[in-house]
Amino acid sequence: MVTFTACRSEPELVRPARPTPQETKALSDLDDQLSLRFYESIVGFFRGPPGESVRPGKVAKGIKAAVAGALVYYYPMAGRLQKIPGGNKLEVDCTGEGVMFVEAAADVRLEDLGQPLVPPYPCVEEFLADAGDTRDVVGKPLLFLQVVFPNCTLFFSCVLSIAYVHIGSLQTYRVTQLKCGGFVIGLHMCHCIADGFGILQFIKSIADFACGELIPTTLPVWKRDIFIARMPPSISHVYLAYKPFLRGLDCTDDDVMLSTPPESMEVQYLFFGPKEMEILRSHVPEHLSKTTTTFELLTAVMWRCRTIALGYEASQKVRLMFTLNTRGRSIKGESAVPRGYYGNAHFSPLVEVIVDELATKPLAHIVELMHKVKLETTKDCMKSMVDLMALWRERSPFGMDRTYEVSDTKWVGGNALQFGKAEFVAVGTPHAGDFTSKLISYHTKCKNKDGEDSTVVSILLPKLVMEKFTKEMAIWLKK
Repeated sequence: MVTFTACRSEPELVRPARPTPQETKALSDLDDQLSLRFYESIVGFFRGPPGESVRPGKVAKGIKAAVAGALVYYYPMAGRLQKIPGGNKLEVDCTGEGVMFVEAAADVRLEDLGQPLVPPYPCVEEFLADAGDTRDVVGKPLLFLQVVFPNCTLFFSCVLSIAYVHIGSLQTYRVTQLKCGGFVIGLHMCHCIADGFGILQFIKSIADFACGELIPTTLPVWKRDIFIARMPPSISHVYLAYKPFLRGLDCTDDDVMLSTPPESMEVQYLFFGPKEMEILRSHVPEHLSKTTTTFELLTAVMWRCRTIALGYEASQKVRLMFTLNTRGRSIKGESAVPRGYYGNAHFSPLVEVIVDELATKPLAHIVELMHKVKLETTKDCMKSMVDLMALWRERSPFGMDRTYEVSDTKWVGGNALQFGKAEFVAVGTPHAGDFTSKLISYHTKCKNKDGEDSTVVSILLPKLVMEKFTKEMAIWLKK
């Protein structure tokens, strides 16, 4: 595997292009969950068009100008997070201090990173800006931007990389330019200020300004009050699987996933193309196969294999937590969130079963449980879950014991990540930074060796467990 080191310049702050309001902005109670106080990492790979190049200095200047223009509209991202006295709640101090920008260079070609380009990416840390402690989110830049240039000319739309850091500014941008004219966008995202859809919307606004637009294609909407807890709170309509925690269920802290040190863990990436999906769909009835998404099917299979491999006792309860985005959802004819909203707008449905049920029931049973909990996401449920998140911010009784968390990020990329004429190649969520935030499995879109649309899923397990898990998965993938 290729190795290289990016050569970085000294960081500098990029401020909004014009004066912006000096005020404080309240986060929603979805934004301000304790579990979201960390920096998420994303890397995107692009190939520049042949025959078009620009001097690196001019490119860097253009990108900084585009970021500055976007920050006029997304001015909270140029601020800093601070604690509100008398509690554990955060807010955004819109200071206009700006986001961090770094120029860098890497002596490597896109082709050197692998064909096809799939995880794990070599030297992925070189594509990401230094965000410090990725679970320390107060008083830091929310964006660290690094542009990496190769030993060759650079295509203008090729240089952007973002890292959201909860430090002094809300985000961190890093763009790595490769010697072939390609580039890499590396992102550390402070999850409190925006979710995946929100950060893509912000990136698109930077691309808009880079291409000469005077305003963003999609105007940002703050409106965090749509997910603010009620007073007094009412938690009567939370997801059913959360209710045992409301009755004072204690966590046992006996999960090997939580007690195993990081150096004894192993990350693997599983690839599922059309052939593999056809085999897996043969394990569920035809009527269910037609209505089951790739995400649901893969999640059900991997949850079962993971649970068996971890060796939990047959009578123990295990949980599946997955993200459910409310954008585009209509509740009784009303849109859950307005167009342009870039805050966190996802809930976490929870499925709970005993190990014996998960290991012995047909796969269709698990898929149907996922369908059922999705239907629980009513307007009353969302309001109760917001109330619960606010209550748990002060002292959460919820632990991740025997819980498998999964997130579908296949929507990242494509048209959402186009920069001028640059060709989007791949995007992924690397295992970098704080390891405790990587227990989640991410579903990402990719191409397999035959050029077919495929899904790659990350999985983190103790090294001794990974072999058992691999054997369990092989059973399901046999014809």
